[in-house]
Amino acid sequence: MPNETVRARRGMVVAPHMLAAEAGRDVIAEGGNAVEAMIASAAAIAVAYPHMNHIGGDGFWLIREPSGKVRYIEACGYAGAKATRALYKQHGLDKIPERGALSAITVPGAIGGWMLALEAAKALGGKMPVGRLLEPALGMAQKGYPFSKSLGWRYTTERGAAIDAPGFAETFLPGGKPPKAGDMLSAGKLPDTFGQLIKAGLDDFYRGDIGREIANDLEKLGSPVTREDLQKYKAVTREPLSLKLKQGTLFNSQPPTPGMVALLILAIVEKLGPGDPESFQFVHGIVEATKRAFLIRDRTQTDFERLKVDPASFLTPTAVEKEANAINPKKAAPWPQPAGAGDTIWMGSADASGISVSYIQSLFYEFGSGCVLPSTGVIMQNRGSSFSLDPKALNPLEPGRMPFHTLSVAMAQMNDGRFLSYGTMGGEGQTQTQAAVFTRYADHKVPLGDAIDRPRWILGRTWGSEITNLRLEPRFPDATIERLKNAGHDVEVLADPYVEIMGHAGGVAILPDGTIEGAHDPRSDGGAAGC
Repeated sequence: MPNETVRARRGMVVAPHMLAAEAGRDVIAEGGNAVEAMIASAAAIAVAYPHMNHIGGDGFWLIREPSGKVRYIEACGYAGAKATRALYKQHGLDKIPERGALSAITVPGAIGGWMLALEAAKALGGKMPVGRLLEPALGMAQKGYPFSKSLGWRYTTERGAAIDAPGFAETFLPGGKPPKAGDMLSAGKLPDTFGQLIKAGLDDFYRGDIGREIANDLEKLGSPVTREDLQKYKAVTREPLSLKLKQGTLFNSQPPTPGMVALLILAIVEKLGPGDPESFQFVHGIVEATKRAFLIRDRTQTDFERLKVDPASFLTPTAVEKEANAINPKKAAPWPQPAGAGDTIWMGSADASGISVSYIQSLFYEFGSGCVLPSTGVIMQNRGSSFSLDPKALNPLEPGRMPFHTLSVAMAQMNDGRFLSYGTMGGEGQTQTQAAVFTRYADHKVPLGDAIDRPRWILGRTWGSEITNLRLEPRFPDATIERLKNAGHDVEVLADPYVEIMGHAGGVAILPDGTIEGAHDPRSDGGAAGC
């Protein structure tokens, strides 16, 4: 049975955990707007899905106003003042570790993004107090949160149970064993932290009592992030990247995210011709476009303030034509190239006024650095482990520098009047899944829920895996799989029809008649909640 597309008139929130979707939906039902709803969902998902995201991670926002203007918020943290290459040399390391205090090296940016989003919400007429927006998260943290299918999968991979980092076992291995279905899990000190944020305001996370406690714990652990790093941090607004295609105008995030990659893939695919969904032309075209875009990414994309090339220059008609012409429509280009991992959540919302949000929040690897701060319950991300210790690298470790991200948020104003906010988690698969979902929905008019449900693939690594081949869900036609193999793709057909590593995609569409549609991924624990 195809994935359900939920329809509503007042508002819609989609999320990978239903409790987060419902938290945002209830805000809209009480008169809040879609931005306020997303803040409530972002706080709730940090409690319900701690393996995917947390308030110790980063976030990125696209906000579409009723006027049609799209705003972009970059809420990623920079490397701490003590995060020097010399520090790792002193520890005898030639690369930044995946786990532990020396991987927890960037300031958490997510709540800084909530602060700017709250300002945007108020400018658009929002009147909800912070306490109401954080209320669902606080309640869940106090009562405990339910064991989820996705969390369980992290333990079966053995990566979760094997994490060796301060505070991890006490929090996520109660009694020395992984939790199981039916368990209610403790959020540790998070109730106190959310209670303080409600009392003192979000800024307290950086410049108040919470910030002081975070800094003290980080110093004790040996993290290079300092109190001053937290006090100086502020999320920023930028102009989003945009691209005009025959379907309409697409929006995505700026570096250090791969937003340019996501847009370039779609631009190349338009030149090649998308082909029928699930056909060889469809999969081959997107995969080969992904390879071309990844090659550009790996030699150019870095901290926004340190860019040497304008990412928009790769989206011009001439540049797109060049990349499309480099693709053989019948043969796969050599692969692999270096790739990265990632664990993330994407959520979307919309309301009857025309406000729409595309939001992504992440810890990087599952459970991030694995470090759970004892005084606050904050899980620190390990996004900084993507830095290189080679000073000549494109993204070398330097205090104050933003690490490269696998995250991107997407929107599209289509010429037929539909407005779509969409996205996914899934490491290297994010931009590929964005392309698959958008092309199915926009080019082929596949219903939103079905476009998300249909079989997917991933080229590249995810969640710390060293695998770089082309992995496909088995629901593709046999003829498509055979042609991909014959074209030279290193194909692996996975056993399960819906696979966690394909990511959790979702979308929210505002239709010309005012109907709001929403759908989320059957591969997740979430869904769409409308009112």
